Parts: sequence; C-alpha cells; structure tokens
Amino acid sequence: MKQSMMKWLAIPFLVLTLALSACSSNTSEQNEEDQKTDPSDGNTTETGGESGQSDDPLAPLEETAKVVIAEDGSASGAGFYIAKEKGYFEDYNIEVEFATFGNSDEMLPAVAAGEVDVAGGISSASFFNSIAQGIDVRFIADKGHNIKGNSYFSFVLRKDLQDEIKDYKDLKGKKVAVSTKNAVDDYIFQQMLEHAGLTRDDVEFVLMSDFGNMMASLGNKQIDAALQIEPLIAQGITNDIHVRFGDATDFAPKAQIAMVLGSPKFLTERRDVATRFMAAYLKGVRDYNDAFVKETGTKDEIIDIMTKHTATKDPEVWKNIGVVGLDPNGEMFIDDIKKQYQFYKENGAISSELDFEKVIDTSLAEEVVEIIGEYE
Repeated sequence: MKQSMMKWLAIPFLVLTLALSACSSNTSEQNEEDQKTDPSDGNTTETGGESGQSDDPLAPLEETAKVVIAEDGSASGAGFYIAKEKGYFEDYNIEVEFATFGNSDEMLPAVAAGEVDVAGGISSASFFNSIAQGIDVRFIADKGHNIKGNSYFSFVLRKDLQDEIKDYKDLKGKKVAVSTKNAVDDYIFQQMLEHAGLTRDDVEFVLMSDFGNMMASLGNKQIDAALQIEPLIAQGITNDIHVRFGDATDFAPKAQIAMVLGSPKFLTERRDVATRFMAAYLKGVRDYNDAFVKETGTKDEIIDIMTKHTATKDPEVWKNIGVVGLDPNGEMFIDDIKKQYQFYKENGAISSELDFEKVIDTSLAEEVVEIIGEYE
C-alpha cells in the first residue's frame, strides 16, 4: 500500500520537475536570442560578417572601405557624383576617391590589377581588343545610352540647310562629321545610313575628333551635318549654328554607349563592399532619373551636383540639354554591345575573340535590385 502511494505521489513531482526544466530552457534560449538582436547590449553576438547584422544584407560596413573610381568629370558619371554628394556611399561606410587617367590604355590595366575598383568604358574596337588580349575587367552596369526623343549624342544639321535636308536619306552627297572610326560614333553613323537606305559611298565621311571643331566647321560651312554631343548640341542651337536633325533613337534606340566597369578583385574579394557600392550608385542614378526624366525630384539640387563635378558649370544649360540616359536598375543593352563588337569585327578592327559570358557580369546589379526593388 505504501509503495503504491509513493508511486502516485512521484508522478506529479516528476511532471512539475519537467515543467520547471522546460521553462528554464525557454528562458535561456530567449536570453540568448535577445543578446543576438538587442542592439543596446554591448555583448551582442555578431552574425553578419562585415556588416555585423545577419538580417540586413545592406547594413553599413563595420570598418570604412575605400573605393577608387576612375572618372574624368563626364556627365555619364552622374550616379557616382550624386551618391557621393547625397551621402549614399557614406551611409554604407564607403569612402570614394575619384582618379583621372589620360586615356583608357592607362586606365584599363589599373582596373584589371585592382588599383582602381570601378571605371567607365566607352565602346570601341580598341577597347574590346584590350580586354580580349588579357586586360581582365567586367561590364557591370549601364553608364550611358540615349533617352528616346531627346538624345544627348545625336546628329545636328547646319541651320541654313534645314529646308533642303528634311530626312536622313537627304544626306546623300553631303559631308557628315563623326569623331571616331571603329567606335560607338562610327557604329551610330552606320545605323543611320542603314535606316536611310544609304551606303558609305553615298555620303562623305569626315573624321573630326574634336566636337568643338565640328561646331566651328558647321558655322563656316565646311561640313553639312555632324554627330554631336551635349552640351554642344544646345550651345549650337542657341547660337543659331545648327539644329537638331531627328534623333539617334530613330535608328539606334538601344545603343549602349558606355558601361560601368568593375575590377574582378573588387567583385569577388570585396563583394560585401561592391554590393553596397552598387546600391549607393543606383540610388544616385534613381535621383538623377527622378530629376531629369520624370521631373519629379529635386532638380535644382541635382543640377548643382552636376555643375560641381562636370565641365558644364552653368545651371541654365542643364535645364535645356538632352541628358545622358542612365538605367535606374543598372541594366545594359547587352545585345547591342555584342552587335557593336560584330560591327568592328566586320570592319577588320578586331584582332582577338572576346568571351562575353565572362566579360559581362550583371549579377551585382541584379543582386542589389532584388534587395532595394525595381525602379518605378
């Protein structure tokens, strides 16, 4: 009888012991979780690598990271300038330094070696040849295209000829100035000829490397038309030298004029920094699009930034020019890049094959857009 009673008394005691044990375990686990998530606790457990936060893929870096950008003050560097001036790089604990180079022959090896992290590249046969011959860089985002109907890189016509030349086919027999051969200018010129049903034998191609000289040559009637660039397009219109002649997007709507280049070392060995850099860059580009494309942002503020970093110092000029297109999601016209390469190759200007699967790397921009969302 006594043994039976002890047996039944032991059961409630065992249940109570287990319950107390479970409560203790739950409390211990909750304390550990609180230590991981409470930012006010000096003993917070670090689970997020460089950022120190596992649940925020774009948390600021624990230590300041320096990123070197090769940029010469071109308008297509707007995303870099705006991100710097508005503190987007600083938000991620990134310090940027702008470096200038005399030409791409000096710049590209520095990017490949990791001495420069990010740069801009303009399409040309020599540019593609350098990469194909071993200069290891990546195309990672858009850095320049024409905006439909208001291209920053487009044809202009002598003002006194506007009644005579009304369509592209009317350029037959005329002198047309282009700044380079076997580069993106030449490619756009070729696209215009094909659109007009003309050949190179139908027009006189005038190679003129200086855009300023083009405007002077139009003024003294040495040439009839030119593939010109802003702000000289607007300046020539103001001075009654030339008029806009159609728009480059009439025949080359998806011409990829320039690309953001990344060092392979930056993209792999410093991926955490690269991710945050791209996020800041795209924020800058989105502010730029808000101001100039949507005209919903703080345009005066963006213009002030552009006058600070580029050669166009007059704010009024920025209100009248066709600005460079910059994709707010970083997307490039990849098919057009390949098409340009093929054009140079058919002209006999390409000496080595280029592995586009290796060279074009959209993963960084895509990764960031997945986090910050697509631009609307």
